[in-house]
Amino acid sequence: MTRVALIDDHESVRLGLEAACARTTTKQIVFSGSTVAEYLNWRAFAAVPPADVVVLDLTLGDGTTVTENVSRLVRDGSSVIIHSVADRPAAVREALVAGAAGVVSKSSRIDDVIEAIATVARGDSLDNVEWANAIEGDRAFASAQLSARERDVLRLYAAGLPLKVVADRLGIAYSTAKENITRVRVKYVEVGRPAPTKVDLLRRAMEDGLVTEGSGGD
Repeated sequence: MTRVALIDDHESVRLGLEAACARTTTKQIVFSGSTVAEYLNWRAFAAVPPADVVVLDLTLGDGTTVTENVSRLVRDGSSVIIHSVADRPAAVREALVAGAAGVVSKSSRIDDVIEAIATVARGDSLDNVEWANAIEGDRAFASAQLSARERDVLRLYAAGLPLKVVADRLGIAYSTAKENITRVRVKYVEVGRPAPTKVDLLRRAMEDGLVTEGSGGD
């Protein structure tokens, strides 16, 4: 049973998702409310584990930012799906950088939202057309300006190869490959797109078209 929390300040949206989840035997709505603070306070009071998946509206009416909301939920232990009209590229990009697992348009069929919840609960990636379109349409999306060598190292490393194998394949020293990954991380930080982990590097490589979704490995 996937434990789901719904956070949206439009009650009609929440009621629709609640009804759809109730029709399944694999999803349980554990919380439905209008703010992240309300959800976290409820969880602390009830002393229950975090929801497996939180379906979160991109913009809430309490003045919080998408970065703040996604970061708090991810730190709390939940995977986050953004449920939005996806017409604000900068905010969508911020959600991705903050760690959201994907986005589902509010114009999508309700069954698509339910399937997205199941996909993320399994630990799989969403087929995020909305992410790609938003990022491509965002002229403020800063390129990290990687060198050809850095792009080659990142492409192989982000696709799942150990750094030693990357070095061997490119015919360079392990130390050189490691230095390139370090420079890549620095460059992504400089443009506001930090990538502290290998998973984050895969996300950045996907954003920049260096690897395709599903290319990552263990």
